[in-house]
Amino acid sequence: MDRLDAIFAPETVAVIGVSTQKGKVGHDIFANILYGGFTGTLYPVNPKAKSILSVKCYTSIANIPDPIDLGMIILPPKAALQAVKECISKGVKGIVIVSAGFKEVGGEGAQIEIKIKQLCAKAKIRLVGPNCLGVINPSPTVSLNASFSSRMPKPGNVSFISQSGALCTAVLDYAADKGFGFSKFISIGNKADVDELDLLRYYHNDPDTDVVMIYMEELSRGAEEFISEVREMTSGTHPTHVIVIKSGSSDAGAKAAASHTGALAGSDALYDAIFTMSGILRCSTVNQLFDYAQAFAGNKYPTGDKIAIITNAGGPGIIATDMSEQSGLKLATFSDETIKELKKYLPATANFHNPVDVIGDAAKDRYENTLATVLSDRGVDAALIILTPQSMTDAIGTAEAIVHIARNSIKPIVCAFMGVVDVSDGVKLLQKHKIPVYQFPESAARSLGALREGIKWLSRKILPPFDLVYDTAKASAIIDGYLKEGRLVLGELDGNEILKCYGFQTLPMALAKNKPEACKIADQIGYPVVMKIVSQDILHKTDAGGVVVGVKDANGLEDAFDTIMGKAVAYNPDARIEGILIQKLAPKGKEVILGLSKDPVFGHAVMFGLGGIFVEVYKDVVFRLSPMGRNVARRMVKAIKGYPILKGLRGEKPSDIETIEKHIVALKAMADNHPMIKELDINPLFVHEEGAGTTVADIIIRLENEES
Repeated sequence: MDRLDAIFAPETVAVIGVSTQKGKVGHDIFANILYGGFTGTLYPVNPKAKSILSVKCYTSIANIPDPIDLGMIILPPKAALQAVKECISKGVKGIVIVSAGFKEVGGEGAQIEIKIKQLCAKAKIRLVGPNCLGVINPSPTVSLNASFSSRMPKPGNVSFISQSGALCTAVLDYAADKGFGFSKFISIGNKADVDELDLLRYYHNDPDTDVVMIYMEELSRGAEEFISEVREMTSGTHPTHVIVIKSGSSDAGAKAAASHTGALAGSDALYDAIFTMSGILRCSTVNQLFDYAQAFAGNKYPTGDKIAIITNAGGPGIIATDMSEQSGLKLATFSDETIKELKKYLPATANFHNPVDVIGDAAKDRYENTLATVLSDRGVDAALIILTPQSMTDAIGTAEAIVHIARNSIKPIVCAFMGVVDVSDGVKLLQKHKIPVYQFPESAARSLGALREGIKWLSRKILPPFDLVYDTAKASAIIDGYLKEGRLVLGELDGNEILKCYGFQTLPMALAKNKPEACKIADQIGYPVVMKIVSQDILHKTDAGGVVVGVKDANGLEDAFDTIMGKAVAYNPDARIEGILIQKLAPKGKEVILGLSKDPVFGHAVMFGLGGIFVEVYKDVVFRLSPMGRNVARRMVKAIKGYPILKGLRGEKPSDIETIEKHIVALKAMADNHPMIKELDINPLFVHEEGAGTTVADIIIRLENEES
């Protein structure tokens, strides 16, 4: 038995802090449980009242003669702490603290929350809250509305988690209008104990939950644990589909950082990584959250990306076509047999090709025959039906026909019944039979695209891991040497030595203090060369004019030496200049960037994207965290918009993508082995043709002291 059963399916509930005054949270929660038809037994606790809503009151939970499963506490912090102690003495199995004034306000409230958390953990009692809306279980066998929302939702196969209590009430109101049902519904507030991962574990094992919706403000536990566990839940033969909306999706300005990676590694980019690696579908609006949940709740998935669109109006069909393509779907090409069959049912003015226009006067039978025909085409993976209300439109009849066909089809059908009043009966019928129906075709197409993303996640390839060997000891010795001297920025020479320990190919190079040394080094490594200023005070060399590429001879080298020195002094007169690095010119290749950035909550993230000087302009980069392996690395490379460039455009040969994947895995290993690396940039990394590897052109590594 799961300890959260006491929260979601208690047989006895005590409401501690119940109020006699209507409109007070303590009164309304009790009333909602009572009038919501709770199938168990309810006990109000208030030392100053004889009864609440004609139910006998108890002076304390200790005086209740029966065992109590769930204690609902609606009291200020000090009184709540005392109530928790009494609940523990009583042997209560679960506690929900609805009241506020704890961690979210700081001070004494935060200290009391910590004390309550410790007491509950010691007693092995699960705690929800404080500062939350409560918990709802609409199942007829429980019928519990232990919340301050008066609305009990319909039963369904979607469960909801929210950090915000206020949003919950709006979501319940919206769901009622949409005819949307829930399996479980909970607000977790401050998450003193029960958090998203606890609830995802519970919902994954709940036979009544197929889809989970989450409104998230922040994750409070480590990324690796969350990703590893949730990835298992969203995979396999009985997956739980998880859809999330994350508040605070824009980072308020770039962080001050030494590297491009550090500047771009905002918290939202890391949350994107966590969701992607966990198999969680992220959406940007509450509308989308409901749209996607409705699609997944139907439990039918397209096995391919080819869809058929059926419409009784041309314009909406074009809109649906555009949005389908934007959502990663394609219009199916019908077989000759399908077109021949369509011509039997449709008027001569109809369009028999995709999208099928059944004409404005289409009645129930025309929609039914057309839908049945296109779904039987092997080249069609899903259908999108658009109905616009016209004087002869039969919305309820068309809905009945769709329900009839959907019952016998494994292919998903989504509908856009445009309008509100004229199509409402048809919409309600479709909702009743769990057929996704939307007000506009864009929403329907986008949701079908989300379904396709879900099935792609389930059918993803699992590759064997790379067999990579690293010289960890040598890299540690270099880093330890810097830290002992109190230096936190690695020079390019030593940075390249560390990269070599992790399988990167670097260029011949040496540091020149003066022009004669520079000429000697260039003669040894061979022209053409690249020249770069070396200074801990000038990290972005290009910005300072401290880089000259393609120097072909000694005369050019001497001129470049003077130019670089002059520009470096002008850029930062106080910069400590060690000299100029003379480096062999890298062979041509596609420019990418690889990086590491250390987040105080989630640890090291690896960044990959298109590189060079435009990285912060286009920001075509992605981040991923632990657990990092070959599969994550491959999907990471494919995730950038510039991936087709690496695959080879217009007859170009493909780049060495497998070596990039190995580098991504190696960088994460580097971060795990040397956690004192705060930021790292390899920009650019030149990627050569398939089989020819890569070459490091520039490197920044910034360390942190263990104390910092």
